[in-house]
Amino acid sequence: MFSHIFVGVTDFERALRFYTPVMQALGQQQRFIDRSRPWAGWQTEGVARPLFLIGKPFEGEHAAGNGQMTAFLAESRVQVDAVYQAALAHGGTSEGAPGLRPEYHANYYGAYFRDTEGNKLCVACHAEQV
Repeated sequence: MFSHIFVGVTDFERALRFYTPVMQALGQQQRFIDRSRPWAGWQTEGVARPLFLIGKPFEGEHAAGNGQMTAFLAESRVQVDAVYQAALAHGGTSEGAPGLRPEYHANYYGAYFRDTEGNKLCVACHAEQV
């Protein structure tokens, strides 16, 4: 469904220090870094799309949106925990610790956090605990 998702940042190097370990914990491969633009992108190994990108907004200034959130799919609850811990260890702030959220569905296990720019992110696993 998605070609790519672009998240705007003002401090590219700080954001890169945040997103690099978060994407590694998600098992995503870095596709490129272009500091001259600046922007960077990650993808699932062997798959061209979707692509997750961070960078300076084309319009110039960045402002974190209200009601906007990017949610990443995790393969397991253990991976949700690892991504959340990586986010907090690299400058992110918690918006909801990992846990079941049965109001969404019986197996929804997710965590919520903000990046170093204030963008809201989620990592979620929809599989049953095995």
